[in-house]
Amino acid sequence: MLGDLTTPTVRLGVTGLARAGKTVFITALVRNLLNEARLPFFGAAAEGRILRAYLEPQPDDDVPRFAYEEHLATLACDPPDWPEGTRRISQLRVTIEYMTANSLLKRLGPSRLHVDIVDYPGEWLIDLQLMTQSFADWSAATLRGVRDPRRGVAAGPFLAFLNGLQGPQQADEQLAISGAALFTHYLQAARGVGVTDPTLGPGRFLLPGDLQGSPLLTFFPYERQDALARLLERRFNAYKTLVVKPFFRDHFAKLDRQIVLVDALGALDQGPAAVADLETSLGNVLQTFRPGGHGWLQMLLPRRIDRILFAATKADHLHQSSHDRLEAILSLITRRAADRAIFQGAEVKALAFAALRATREDEMAPRGKERLPCIIGTPLPGERAGQQVFDGTKPVAVFPGDLPADPAAALNGAMAHSGANSGDGAVRAIRFRPPRVAMDGPTGRPSPWPHIRLDRALDFLIGDRLA
Repeated sequence: MLGDLTTPTVRLGVTGLARAGKTVFITALVRNLLNEARLPFFGAAAEGRILRAYLEPQPDDDVPRFAYEEHLATLACDPPDWPEGTRRISQLRVTIEYMTANSLLKRLGPSRLHVDIVDYPGEWLIDLQLMTQSFADWSAATLRGVRDPRRGVAAGPFLAFLNGLQGPQQADEQLAISGAALFTHYLQAARGVGVTDPTLGPGRFLLPGDLQGSPLLTFFPYERQDALARLLERRFNAYKTLVVKPFFRDHFAKLDRQIVLVDALGALDQGPAAVADLETSLGNVLQTFRPGGHGWLQMLLPRRIDRILFAATKADHLHQSSHDRLEAILSLITRRAADRAIFQGAEVKALAFAALRATREDEMAPRGKERLPCIIGTPLPGERAGQQVFDGTKPVAVFPGDLPADPAAALNGAMAHSGANSGDGAVRAIRFRPPRVAMDGPTGRPSPWPHIRLDRALDFLIGDRLA
């Protein structure tokens, strides 16, 4: 076996738009690899060529370790709970020992592959768009979003603050702090009222980490030409130089493969405007990965990401009859977004999956003369289906609705809905508790975790590196 220094490494970036399930995806992926789960559509595993997989020490001493064991413990609680979402960058190395499929190389014995999983917030990815924008351009584009009627309640206090600034303003530190606080409140509130545009940012305003209270986060969109504008512009440019550029230089530029998790079902549930937001967001994401788009980006990318997987999570919130339809809808959104971004280069694929399945199929439940395909799961406390409010303690059977067979119909506003269990084909996204998963099975071997198409995701992302 070759020494560790010559062992090839694939760096897999994992990011996602809001509430897409990055932490659960990584935890489930690693557990399935470590415990030799049955993965029939992951070629190397299906062919019996994976000998073992195991965790190795953190390869980069300056990057926090992904808290794999802690997330496992959270999922194994009674009652089980979902682990906290990504709030900072983290990393985990999994090494896979395997037999190559190449008959000549097979004589050399087992091979190894390091898979370095790099988890980072999607909010940080969207900041790349700032690098090509001036403060004036960013302010104009952001304020158009602020004034969107759908964001009226969320944007009210910040707009009132802007409207109250009469005449030229001095470079007042307290004004910058107050305005940035109200702008941050707007960003947080806009997401809370169903605005699904993940390009709301800058990203560190939503996830400040160790920048909490820093002057780097004390700017806001402002269209006047005065001393205050010059102060805000200076902070904006410092944010790009000291926050955005180092992240992409030190982390993003080193990635080989990328998965972007998308809550497409949540956008469909919220209606056509949310779907339009999602398409815009995916276009912005693809521009980030577009080779040759910006001179500075070319310098930052000594090697290019050659495979990008857009994955619609929460497929388990639908009956299996709609899984292919969800995938077709995301494929269409991705194609349209790629056309708008004039994207060429990396191989792009769309997939609907659930890294950890929280529901199971039920028999077709009768309703009048119809028989509706249902799923069984334990809804989170406070979730609703029609007039029913769940307390989070009992599994229930629900009809989650049907997606249109024609994906274009979903994107053209044909998914008007009135709530789950209505029987009208409408889709309503209900959030479920994670399943009760044992850490070990009755034989002492780890129990398999239920999933939907996780093996297909693995095969696309790293399958060719195990050939």
